[in-house]
Formats: sequence, structure tokens, C-alpha cells
Amino acid sequence: MPFESGGRPPTPGNEPTNWFAFAQKRLVFEAGEDGAAVPVTASLAERGLTPDWVHFMGRLDGVPCYAADLGEGATPPPSMTASGVRELFGRLRDDLFALAGRAQHLVHWHQTNRFCGRCGTRTVDHPDERAKHCPQCGLLTFPRLSPAVITAVRKGDAILLARNRQRGGKMFSIIAGFVEPGESLEEAVRREIREEVGIEVKNLRYFASQPWPYPDSLMLGFTAEYAGGEIRLTDDEIAEADWYRVGAFPPEIPSKISISRALIDHFVATAEKGW
Repeated sequence: MPFESGGRPPTPGNEPTNWFAFAQKRLVFEAGEDGAAVPVTASLAERGLTPDWVHFMGRLDGVPCYAADLGEGATPPPSMTASGVRELFGRLRDDLFALAGRAQHLVHWHQTNRFCGRCGTRTVDHPDERAKHCPQCGLLTFPRLSPAVITAVRKGDAILLARNRQRGGKMFSIIAGFVEPGESLEEAVRREIREEVGIEVKNLRYFASQPWPYPDSLMLGFTAEYAGGEIRLTDDEIAEADWYRVGAFPPEIPSKISISRALIDHFVATAEKGW
């Protein structure tokens, strides 16, 4: 049975539950020979943990799933450890990894919306919606989603790859950026590529999307074809960029956790025949 989001929360403490609990932005988990697993227990107290905040996310294979914030200064008990969610890719089961990202997004939302952004009153969880409610002025604050576009640009049998100056290191990836207010996704693609490397693109096609809860992005992937211009680094974000053919990629490209790698792999698979 796939994950079913939302629904009525179960009565606390009555049935085994998947707990996605965070201590200082790190997921608390149990390590074993076969990988990592989140605690499955009716109550976190049974594992020696006392959450400051819990939130029902839904059910996975019928089992309740909760996000939990353990509060500032919390540390895992000796029987557990904690890690950033991304570091657990390949160790957690895929469905649990996806839910860990969802839980991290929700915990970040909780931590950054404790008070009303309009009047400053402490917020409370809305009983019927995934929202923070201000009891003073009535403002509802829903989990933030920051849409970002990411695009693989083809020029003949080559793909545009760039290295981000701000991130450091030698990683090359494809062009990405946040959507601005009032922009369509297509406008955002063209603007980001023009701003960062000075070229124009055409024949945009939607590829896929990926939640990227670090802390609250939604990545929207596109493919595009080169339309004109020469590569010019027009801002301080990109350190270098060029066209790369299959077999001549830079040594470091994104890992398979990301949609950027999926787009690069798609280019490799279609290099001879085009998009």
C-alpha cells in the first residue's frame, strides 16, 4: 500500500508508529547491519525521547507516520544515532527516505513559524488543516514551498555543465534557480540560463519534479535546446561553464539522489538521437 497523506490522526500511544524525529536538524535513527531504520514504536517515550512537537503525516502500509521535533539541545539515546537526511540515501529504505525528507520540511516549517508573521502572537496547529493558526488575528500559515527550475541544455551532442562558485568544490551540474513572483516556469528557465551563462534556449520540455526539502524547495526539471549566444559568466554565482560530450564529463557530477543527475543521465541515454 502506498503512502497515504493526511487523514485522521490515530489515538496517541495505541499502535506501532513510524517516527521521523529530528534533533538539531538531524534525523534520529537506528543503525543495523542491513542499513538504517526509523524508530517504530507506539510512543517515543519508549525509546527515551521526549518531543517538543509532533505532527501526523499519514500512513505508510497502514502504519502511522509522524514528524517530531525533539527541541534544542536534544541528543539521541545511546541505542540510536543521528544524521542529516541526505547522508542516509541508500541506507534508509526508499519510501522511508522520502518520508524523512517530508518530515524535515515540516519540522523546519514548525520551527520557523512559531509566531504569527502579521501580529506576532504565538501560533497553534490548526486542528483540521496542515497549517499554523494565529488565535489573535486568524492568519493561516501553510508549509512553505519554494519552486525552483532546473534545466538540462543540449547543443548538438553536448550538454551544458557549470560549477557553482558559492558551493565550492569541483562539482559540475546543470543550471537551476528559484522562480520569481509573477514568473511562469518557462520564463524562469530562460531568465536563469540567460543570467548565469548568457545564452538563449528553445524547445523547453517538462521532464519531472522532485521535492528537495533542504529546507523547502520543489525542483521542476526541464530539457531545452541551445538557441544562440556565447557562454558568458554574467554574475558571481557560476565559476565556470562549458559544453561537455558523453565520455568527457568533469570528474564530479551530482549523485543519483538528485533530479540534476536524472537529467544528466537522460541526456546520456539520448545523446545520439536528441531529446
